[in-house]
Amino acid sequence: SPTAFSGTSGRSSFPLGATAAMVIQFAVATLDLDVTRTYILLEVTQAGGGERRLGDTEVPGERVLLWPQRARKEHLQEEGYYFILQAQGGGGAPGPGADDVGVPSLEDYDDLCSLSPLTEDTILTTLRQRFYKRKIYTYASGILVAINPFKFLTIYNPKYVTMYYNQPLGKLSPHIFAVADAAYHTMLRQQENQCVVISGESGSGKTQSTNFLIHCLTALSQKGCSSGVERTILGAGPVLEAFGNARTAQNNNSSRFGKFIQVNYLESGVVRGAVIEKYLLEKCRLVFRDKSERNYHVFYYLLVGASPEEQTEFRLLQPEDYAYLQQVNTHGHIHTLCEWICRLGCLIEIGGNSTQTFLLSRIFSVLSAILYLGNVTYSQSEDGQRLKAGPEEILSTLSHLLKVKQELLVQALTERKQKTANDTLVLHYTLKEAITARDSMAKTLYSSLFDWIVLHINHALLNRRDMEESVSCLSIGILDIFGFEDFRTNSFEQFCINYANEKLHYYFNQHIFSLEQEEYKAEGICWRTVEYTDNLGCIQLISQKPTGLFSLLDEESNLPQATDDTLLGKFKKQHQNNPYFISTPVMKPAFIIHHFAGMVQYQIQDFRKKNTDHMRPDIVALLRSSELAFMRQLIGSDPVAVFRWGILRATVRIIAAFNSVGRTRAATGRSSQTHVFKLHRGSEEKMQLGSSETVQFYLSFLSRRIGWSVRRFIDLLCLVPQNLINSQSLKHIVGLTLYDHTTRAVLHPHQRKKPPSISAQFQASLNKLLETVGRAEPFFIRCIRSNAEKKEMVFDDALVLQQLRYTGMLETVRVRKSGYSAKFTFKEFLEKFKVLLPKGATAAPEDIAKLLQNMGLRQGTYQIGKTKVFLKDKERQRLQDAVNQEVMRNIIILQRWFRACLVRNNFLYKKDAAIRIQRCWRAFLAGNRCRAATVIQVAWRGSQKRTDYLRKRNSVQKMQELLKNKQVKKDVDFVLLHFCNSNMLFTTCDCPSGLGGYKGLMVSYENRVSSLAGTKQQNEVQSVVNLFQSVLDGFIRGEIKRAEAGISKVVQNGPNSPLDHMFSTYQVNIMQSCDQCGSYIWVMEKAYMCSTCKLISHKKCLSKISTDCSTRCDNACLLQFGVPVCVLTSQACPIPLVVQMLLEHVEMNGLYTEGIYRKSGSACHARELHQLLETNPEMATLENYSIHTVTGLVKRWLRELPDPLMTYNLYNEFLQAVELPNQSERLRVIYQKVEGLPTSNFNTLERLLFHLVRVAKEEEHNRMSANSLAIVFAPCILRSPDTTDPFLGMKDVSKTTMCVEILITEQFRRYTEKMQDILKLEFAETLAVNQLKLKRQNTVRTLLPWPFILEASSGGDMPNMDSLNPSATDRESERTLIERIKVNL
Repeated sequence: SPTAFSGTSGRSSFPLGATAAMVIQFAVATLDLDVTRTYILLEVTQAGGGERRLGDTEVPGERVLLWPQRARKEHLQEEGYYFILQAQGGGGAPGPGADDVGVPSLEDYDDLCSLSPLTEDTILTTLRQRFYKRKIYTYASGILVAINPFKFLTIYNPKYVTMYYNQPLGKLSPHIFAVADAAYHTMLRQQENQCVVISGESGSGKTQSTNFLIHCLTALSQKGCSSGVERTILGAGPVLEAFGNARTAQNNNSSRFGKFIQVNYLESGVVRGAVIEKYLLEKCRLVFRDKSERNYHVFYYLLVGASPEEQTEFRLLQPEDYAYLQQVNTHGHIHTLCEWICRLGCLIEIGGNSTQTFLLSRIFSVLSAILYLGNVTYSQSEDGQRLKAGPEEILSTLSHLLKVKQELLVQALTERKQKTANDTLVLHYTLKEAITARDSMAKTLYSSLFDWIVLHINHALLNRRDMEESVSCLSIGILDIFGFEDFRTNSFEQFCINYANEKLHYYFNQHIFSLEQEEYKAEGICWRTVEYTDNLGCIQLISQKPTGLFSLLDEESNLPQATDDTLLGKFKKQHQNNPYFISTPVMKPAFIIHHFAGMVQYQIQDFRKKNTDHMRPDIVALLRSSELAFMRQLIGSDPVAVFRWGILRATVRIIAAFNSVGRTRAATGRSSQTHVFKLHRGSEEKMQLGSSETVQFYLSFLSRRIGWSVRRFIDLLCLVPQNLINSQSLKHIVGLTLYDHTTRAVLHPHQRKKPPSISAQFQASLNKLLETVGRAEPFFIRCIRSNAEKKEMVFDDALVLQQLRYTGMLETVRVRKSGYSAKFTFKEFLEKFKVLLPKGATAAPEDIAKLLQNMGLRQGTYQIGKTKVFLKDKERQRLQDAVNQEVMRNIIILQRWFRACLVRNNFLYKKDAAIRIQRCWRAFLAGNRCRAATVIQVAWRGSQKRTDYLRKRNSVQKMQELLKNKQVKKDVDFVLLHFCNSNMLFTTCDCPSGLGGYKGLMVSYENRVSSLAGTKQQNEVQSVVNLFQSVLDGFIRGEIKRAEAGISKVVQNGPNSPLDHMFSTYQVNIMQSCDQCGSYIWVMEKAYMCSTCKLISHKKCLSKISTDCSTRCDNACLLQFGVPVCVLTSQACPIPLVVQMLLEHVEMNGLYTEGIYRKSGSACHARELHQLLETNPEMATLENYSIHTVTGLVKRWLRELPDPLMTYNLYNEFLQAVELPNQSERLRVIYQKVEGLPTSNFNTLERLLFHLVRVAKEEEHNRMSANSLAIVFAPCILRSPDTTDPFLGMKDVSKTTMCVEILITEQFRRYTEKMQDILKLEFAETLAVNQLKLKRQNTVRTLLPWPFILEASSGGDMPNMDSLNPSATDRESERTLIERIKVNL
């Protein structure tokens, strides 16, 4: 029968990385099962759900990491999440939830280096098996092989980032997140720059892999909070893809440019900034492409996603109406285009200022103008001497979009000017030349626009502090360069792209083969050289000077008489004997190069033209005459120079405008501020495209010329956005990037020196890129295309095998398998494994060899060279595990000694306490004996007094018998009974309800006392009644207080999210899957993620969630910041511990500190104290930190609450209460809402307000008024629930501040009144005590005079004389009254 058991490694003896086969073997041996039968391991993830069969090489520990935390700890089988061990052939079969892709076999290895035998067939078979099991990632030692499935797999959710966090590479199943995590932690551990080189054919998934890497690296660097840099990096990817990617025959989202993304980190691991460099945008795609391909994505996004108003503004048409888009039918792909429309919104996020919408309109105008350029046609004029451009409406639209004169536009499209020594000639274009000029203008505009976008993205990613201070930073670079291409028609672009891939492949070979084997030989270890295919000859064929193809191309491009045919002839003549160059027949204008990936045929047509494809001077002059400042920025040769000229131009125009206004004002004698603002609005474009310097100059000029006050000038200056681009930041960015401005600089007519060719620029940028990559420690990702038809989950053996061969995968695996992945110098080995070496051991090879022998390592798994130790990865991991075990053993010893010290100290403390108790007990016994002797003495003296008393009483009784007046005797008895039992009368009376009962009781009591008193005691009746009334009033007040105290507040229900989840929304940048329904969450959609258990869900699936979030309760004891208030409180502790500690410390030490909550403390000390309070708040010593550091943590604790103290649910109600006109009604409604808060929030808010009242009470010293405190604490305790629009929360700042200020002011008033009442009650208590003492003394003297007793003697029974003792009644009443007065206080 099936056997269920827990899936955690904490309850079993097998390790976390044990495979399913190892677990089955262990379970069979432990449970003493029949070893002749075959067993399988099933996973159940839901109660009553299906069962999934685990393969032999799958790791159950990895599956457990994907379970909810409660399931990992409690293992409740009724809720699912457990494993079943089942014998095959009995007990049923796996349910419908099992994998339909088959069971993994023992040949399913995660690492290709584990294959035996190692051949191309075994590698291909392993990759195929893993691919069909949806395992697209495989290791080749440290190299990741990724096969593109052309389908999104649900393995990229944030929980996978957590799963691979700080895990050694190779410990868990292969994943791209594992490479990102390894690069990130290697950078932090070794303090060295890292880079990830992604290579592969076009369509192999390089761009998507880059997006996954960026997503994981930003998630790793956030550390619990998200910053603007991470969001900007994630948002820049879709923008660059929209403008630089297109659909090709091999890839639906092919990158038509290369990019290198360098993410900069601080030494603590937090992202500081990033830089993006681009390489060789494919401009010819703009005007021509194959029929099966499309133009750049952004054109289709604009046409399909534009609103009706935008279509009218930019005069947009349908895609089939543009000549540049007619090569492909787009109607069948509209559904895929609509999914990408939302990416245009990312541009607004990149801008980061108020000109976003304005700049978008300018970008869309340029894009629309580029499309209209393709519709310009030419015809012969009537005289046949020149060309005529048309149609007229197209030219008019172009003139409107570009803001140029139509006559100049027609001239630039139909003729060109050539300067001679004495004159300027006007030459008319032929039809072919005119079409070339038109296309050149379109390519110029698009290339300039792309450069402008990259420049502004880098500005958004810039950290301004980098220009002000020098901070040592680390970096991780990601190289996503165009893949190897072999189309039906290959031209100059494919030639450059494939050359770049040749250089990249050579870099890979050098790092994997050449440098590795040279190091082995230099160290003198035993090594058999592994041969590999070297592509250096192909690289020299293309780039070697002076006979390389690039050099010959530049030489022919500079000759006016040269043609494409002469260029091809020179190629064939120079390299006819080169084995990498293959000539074609004479009539075929092409040549063939034998690349590392195969033979590629290139068409020689337009090689020369594309190599010198610069902007034409006539086009530059036309665009520079545009009325749009944005257009002049695009075609500028130097961005910094153009920017400075723009500032100077705007400054001159501002001065001219204000001089005109000044003259008008002097002539009319009136102020012309209205005219000034009209001028400002009229030049809105110039101001918006200016800079912060221009705006500040404009405001300062206003303050000087029209007499604005300094205060008004400062107020307006504060409204200027601080993130506008300026000359300093622009110069810094241009210095960091390979901004391509040399091509445009050469187009000006006055330039004498010819600009470098496109191929020369490309070689220079590629060499600099390889230098940057060479200075970092590389990680390699080999992307492989699964099939050529882009079908989902189809594995083409021939295509994959071809890619494996030309990438040298077999040789790579052989080198990695037979080589040594771990290398340490003797000093590094000593530092890393010092705990394993004996005491006094040195870095000598003999000591290291002795250690390795003692560890039981086989001779072939390690070698010791001249200066280094070489180890296999398994042996390195074995040594590391031994180090970890030794360290843990030492830690346990330290813990044992520490606990022994604690126990010893505790014992000594208890021993000292016992001695003290014994000393006190003995003293108590001695005191008891003394008191016993005293009691005996008192009893003896009392006995003597009693005897005397009895004797005197007998004498009195004899005299009373002589008196025969019975009425007098009865009156005496009644009076004595009243005075003896007056307290009893009070205690037995029922407390009446209502005013009538109270008056009736007093009247009845007075009548009763009057009837009991004799004629001689009537003057004492009023004193007795007054005493009873005071006691009764105290009793009633005490009962009312106790009744009011018994009313408890209504306790709010617990968490405000379903099943204790704390959801927060975020914008999806990479397509993910919903953990509830399993469907996709598309890019740019809103998703909901639990901040504790990382559950991802649609908004519509929130109501369907049935699994509670146990992470909050489990981690409540570990976290103090960023968790709900209800988790940190209990009945025993109604206020969070950290808050109580911080507030008490501030109240004891900082109430008189000036600016106590206005100033901030040291950031370093704040992080240190935050870490200490987060882990162990009881051990924190707040006296070691400044008071501003402590107050900063108070505000941080309030800001990091998932739900603020005054809760998101009541946010709008508090704002509505503030808007009430009546002050008393406003105060009543606000306190009504405060009473509706949850109990934990109410108690914490009450404690915080009491603290703020105490701070405001010392305003004379700390300069913190109620308004100042409200400004500081309103954003902390009353936050807007809408986090997607920060400007919406800014509108409510005044209301939230007023609400908090009302609470502080009212509590301050109540506090003052309470203190006054306490002083009054203390005075009343003292007065009442003194009066009672005086009354008691008077009562004792006049209670029953001795003569009266003699006169009242009669023959009846007399009361006991002991009852006449005044201390028996009056003192007890006095004590009762005093206690009730204290209770009222």
